[in-house]
Parts: sequence; C-alpha cells; structure tokens
Amino acid sequence: MERNMVSLFLQNGDGELLLLHREGGRVANGLWVAGCGGHMEKDELNNARQAVLREMQEELGLEEGALAGLSLRYITLRNAGDEIRINYYFFAHLTAGEEKMLVSNEGQLKWCEEQEILQLPMPVTAHHVMEHYFSVGRHTSTLYGGVGDENGMQFMPMETNGR
Repeated sequence: MERNMVSLFLQNGDGELLLLHREGGRVANGLWVAGCGGHMEKDELNNARQAVLREMQEELGLEEGALAGLSLRYITLRNAGDEIRINYYFFAHLTAGEEKMLVSNEGQLKWCEEQEILQLPMPVTAHHVMEHYFSVGRHTSTLYGGVGDENGMQFMPMETNGR
C-alpha cells in the first residue's frame, strides 16, 4: 500500500519557517511537522500542487495569493513497513502581514529558526529534508528526490534536461 502526502513549509520575512506541533491526530501526533499538509485525495494523485493548496486553505485559511514562490522542492520515498510513503514537500514565502493571522485546528503553530528546527522531534523523512534543505536545498531552486529510512536518506537532483 502507498500513502501519498503533501507538506508546505512557509517562510516569513525573517527567514523563519512555520512549523506545527501536531496534536490529537493519528499521524505524527506529538511531533513537529510542516505548517500544513496531509494526505492527497484520490483526484489529486497527479497534482500535488492542488493538494497542498487545498491543505493550506483547510488548515490555515490561506489562499494561493498569500504566497510568493510556491515551489515543489523535495519528493521522498520511504518504506515504513506496511506501506510506502511518498511525500511531496513544498516551500513558499508568506506575504507580509499574513503571519499574524495564522491559526490551525491541527495543533500549535510556531515560527522557528534553523537551529531550533533541527533539534525538534519530527517525522523521520521531514527531519532528513530539513537537514538537506539547510545545508544544500535553500541555496538552489532544484527539485530533489530522496529515498531512505530512519537511518538516513540519499538525495539526488531531479533534472528535467528540457523534457
């Protein structure tokens, strides 16, 4: 069985990323995750962008116009025993003024700096993505593919070669 999920890391004008301490859910309960995200609906399986925009509207009450530079940056695969987890990680900048109004019914939202993020308890794949993003990914506009497990993840650039 496969589980397809999307996540959105929002950045504010100070360079901090929005994280959510998920509370009460069946997935990632008690862990810090991207500011919003979730499972893709059946009709979204070929459109991760549509899924992340839906999750953003449902969980944060934001529309696409509140973002600048929405970009798919990571696609990861991980065998979690009884399922293959496929995660699509998006990053975007939140336009000025929007961060003051954010609330989520999924848990506690918090703007975090790099040093803090890497110390927080996160899902395995999200932690690997954050490590790579801070060391490599934030300095490029490249889409990366990652395959791994709880012990590590290998990332490769996914070049299109104009096709």
